[in-house]
Amino acid sequence: MPCLPLPVTSPAPSNIPLPTVSPDIPNLTLNTAPSHPATSNINPTAPHITSNHPMQTRSKSGIFKPKLGYAALIDYKTTEPPSYKIAAQHPQWCTAMQEEFAALQQQGTWSLVLPPPHKNVVGCKWVYKLKHNSNGTIARYKARLVAKGFHQQQGVDYAETFSPVIKPPTVRLILSLAVSHNWPLQQLDVKNAFLHGTLKEEVYMAQPQGYVDSSHPHYVCKLHKSIYGLKQAPRAWFESFTTQLLHLGFIASTADSSLFIYHHHTVIAYLLLYVDDIVLTSNSTSFLDGLILQLRKVFDIKDLGPLHYFLGLQVSRTTDTLHVTQTKYASDLLVKHQMVASKPAKTPSSPNTRLSLHEGDLLSDPHGYRSLVGALHYLTFTRPDISFAVHQVCQYMAAPTTTHLSAAKRILRYIKGTLFHGIAFTPDQPQACWCILDPIQSLGLLRSKLQSLVPPTESEYRALATASAEVCWLRTLLKDLGIYLSQPPILWCDNVSALAIASNPVFHARTKHIEVDFHFIRERVLRKDLVVKFVSTIDQLADIFTKSLPTQRFLDLQRNLTVSVRPHSIEGG
Repeated sequence: MPCLPLPVTSPAPSNIPLPTVSPDIPNLTLNTAPSHPATSNINPTAPHITSNHPMQTRSKSGIFKPKLGYAALIDYKTTEPPSYKIAAQHPQWCTAMQEEFAALQQQGTWSLVLPPPHKNVVGCKWVYKLKHNSNGTIARYKARLVAKGFHQQQGVDYAETFSPVIKPPTVRLILSLAVSHNWPLQQLDVKNAFLHGTLKEEVYMAQPQGYVDSSHPHYVCKLHKSIYGLKQAPRAWFESFTTQLLHLGFIASTADSSLFIYHHHTVIAYLLLYVDDIVLTSNSTSFLDGLILQLRKVFDIKDLGPLHYFLGLQVSRTTDTLHVTQTKYASDLLVKHQMVASKPAKTPSSPNTRLSLHEGDLLSDPHGYRSLVGALHYLTFTRPDISFAVHQVCQYMAAPTTTHLSAAKRILRYIKGTLFHGIAFTPDQPQACWCILDPIQSLGLLRSKLQSLVPPTESEYRALATASAEVCWLRTLLKDLGIYLSQPPILWCDNVSALAIASNPVFHARTKHIEVDFHFIRERVLRKDLVVKFVSTIDQLADIFTKSLPTQRFLDLQRNLTVSVRPHSIEGG
């Protein structure tokens, strides 16, 4: 269906002069505001708004915010249009909308009905996205029709909304296993994934802009499928996909419900699901081919070939090494925050600087700081060496200051100098330990924050207890994968007193105030599920997660984390 012409607006009143627009500049938006500043905010033709409310507002007085004019053209071939009105003027985006509407019709997403009385009708809008390749070039133009989920009413047109996604430690573990066994890693994408979910509730939506049925313009869409934007859409899609996988013989992991496992006779396969992105690995390539054929019978599956770009992760594989980096993600972050020309830093934080709550001037707009810190936090997926610095700046999200912003930008300066760094997986260097780094990093933040209130021994003991819970989760995950440990895992600690408390019920007078749940580690040690051992401070790898370090000490620990430079000769997906 071609893009429909925009509605014809009523002609302007004759007493208001219209600006003349040169035909050579068709997209130039001019400022039509009156030239007199004193009256520029007054709209004499604005309708008078009556209200019983006693408050006097600008709209009641006929005062409206002036529309700003732009003296530059925007190329919407390389920029995402903000509205349907603009997108409809460009053939690339028109084609994208036609493809989306055709997919909606093919899936039987809705049927047109008269709007039922006393029923909630949600709105909808077009959203546009440029899909890029890993090298930054445009892969395709994507238009998506989304429902305005904020119009929904809980208990009326939605109930349950939670939908799980794969955990980062699980992704790292599966990548490690694939490298260790030299298994292929395959990537799939499900087109219009949410449209495969079936709605349980009765939901009505307005017809999409530009595609209103001319014979039934006043009808609404009664939804049968979980269109994007609905609060329950992710859950409906996950349930639909899970049902199909269970039918094919997969089982969901008890430790991570977005990990699906197939183990039949000699065939082993693992499937990771993150919304509509899928990663497959197996010891049988013929099984993978057959599985993709089976999934295509139900879903619109696109085979993306060997894993190369997943959730912002660039994956490069050689015969004996798998490099995972976020180079493109980090580069975009530097461009966004205007740090491309900055001087690189040798470490992500200064060992001589200690951040505090009230140091520096408050930022007038904290949104940029929060956006930067959130992006840096995601970067720790492949850059654990910045974890402590990121968790430091995370503490001041509520009221960030100029000092905190400088600390966050120092992390960017360090990233600039280590842009191609990432995790290297090799067959002879198991990476299962990465699965417990996230909570340990969080504990580093907790300890540094509460050090003045909690004694060091208790702090170390609490860290051991939480780490032991994560190790137990990891053992459950490995058990689901059919991997059993011949020896109990070892937790290393550099505090002798904390080790004594974990192994024996000692120091009762000093430990009786500690919550019972923190004694979980003692139970695990007695059951020989875990072993706790002493490690000297010099050899303590966790120091990189708990404190700012001098340059040489930082670099030594960084190498032990297997954080290395991806060879430039490898084309990173």
